[in-house]
Amino acid sequence: MVCKANEQNIDGMNNQQGYLIIDVGTGNVRVAVATIDGEILGIARADLQNVKDSDYPDSLYFDPGDLWIQIQQLARLSLAQAPEIHIEGITATSQREGIVLIDKEGKSLIGLPNIDHRGRQWENLLADKKEVYQLTGRFPNSLFSAYKLIGIEKKKTEIWNKVATFLSISDWVEYKMSGVIHYEHSQASETLLYDVAQKNWSDRLCNLFNINPKLLPKLTPSGTILGKVLKSEAEAIQISADAKVVVGGADTQLAVISTQPCANDIVIVSGTTTPIIKLTDSYITDHLQRTWTNRHTDENSFILETNAGVTGLNYQRLKEIFYPTEDYDIIEKELAELKDFQCVASLGSLLADEETPLTKGGFIFNVPVSHQLTRASFVWATLWDIACSINENYKSLCEVTTHEADYIWACGGGVQSPLLRQFLANLIGKKIKINTDYRQASVIGGVYICNKALGFAALNSSILAETVPKNIEQYQQRYAEWKQTRAVFKQTFC
Repeated sequence: MVCKANEQNIDGMNNQQGYLIIDVGTGNVRVAVATIDGEILGIARADLQNVKDSDYPDSLYFDPGDLWIQIQQLARLSLAQAPEIHIEGITATSQREGIVLIDKEGKSLIGLPNIDHRGRQWENLLADKKEVYQLTGRFPNSLFSAYKLIGIEKKKTEIWNKVATFLSISDWVEYKMSGVIHYEHSQASETLLYDVAQKNWSDRLCNLFNINPKLLPKLTPSGTILGKVLKSEAEAIQISADAKVVVGGADTQLAVISTQPCANDIVIVSGTTTPIIKLTDSYITDHLQRTWTNRHTDENSFILETNAGVTGLNYQRLKEIFYPTEDYDIIEKELAELKDFQCVASLGSLLADEETPLTKGGFIFNVPVSHQLTRASFVWATLWDIACSINENYKSLCEVTTHEADYIWACGGGVQSPLLRQFLANLIGKKIKINTDYRQASVIGGVYICNKALGFAALNSSILAETVPKNIEQYQQRYAEWKQTRAVFKQTFC
């Protein structure tokens, strides 16, 4: 996938064509510069600055003005790494469920990230959740955007009275770049106000949540060219004012695109959370309401999903505790040297067939503490917990739909661990395949979308590694031990 296709101008200098791709995730903001051939020339990142909101339990917000300054700064930093690039297009992707509220003058009022749960205390006001599931493809809870709006209406009337519309975070980024207000379909799937099967906003859902349909922006397909970048924004980040702004989509969907899967393939997207998704050409729901059904970024596809919840973020934070200055190669080396596995973890991952999530977790190990218990033991247990949780969600997904292929695609920074990929292969009993740019999957997905929109050739994906199942039987006892550990935490704390 990664190659160079430099053009030489009259002066003999590189004159590469490329894109600026803005990715606002759950934990951080990234801005990348990539060529039309998928080579990432520059990338800059910073933490997303969420702030606790004392008016609600378990709620967070961000200042859109501060985020925009951060995005501009990161854009300049990433562009400085590729000074000879000519930016042909700009697109954005972002965390799902996060939104930004906009007033009548187009001013950004407040940003609400996906991990904001300000609507939780009003979840039970909805009488018929089954109807909402049938229309939206997901069991309604405070994760989704409609409940964030309800939370603002109930307790932030000074803001609510100014609201004229709202946008997903990626659509808001594109609005800031182009001046065009719109909502992309894969992002609209996360609002609880969008009929996923009918591919449109739903008056019925608006009525159920008491949301005025006039707040809903026009829907725009991924890959739509919104127009040229605003002159003021081009000047701020020092790119050509001829650059086109292209509609992107939700981060999970763009990551999936990077693997170039076939119909009915399953893809594990291992990031802050871990969706396990299947591509399908029909709208599928689960009578037990364990799955989500989302619009993909193309015209007719859906993705059917279970989600292991916060996984990669757990690993990242524990790395900061146990390996604060070491890179991942050191971790893998120490994991390979383990002779005895001293502990088991349960760290709050989600299982599709559980009605209530774990809110407490930890490690269980024998006492007195063995001299063989090392920092690598805790990381091993963390990766095993992630793998077991993904496997459980994969099995739930397969109870709703079939999966006959002998492989599963994986992408995202979480699967940079060869040990995790081996765990997954052994538990699921299928090959785990990753592409060359699996770690920057959402960025590469943005390249695919821009290439198609602007008429450049599609990328050729290249397989980097394929992990084959082995020693499956010896892991079954450890799997049973993990299930028992999770049951203990669930019985004790739920």
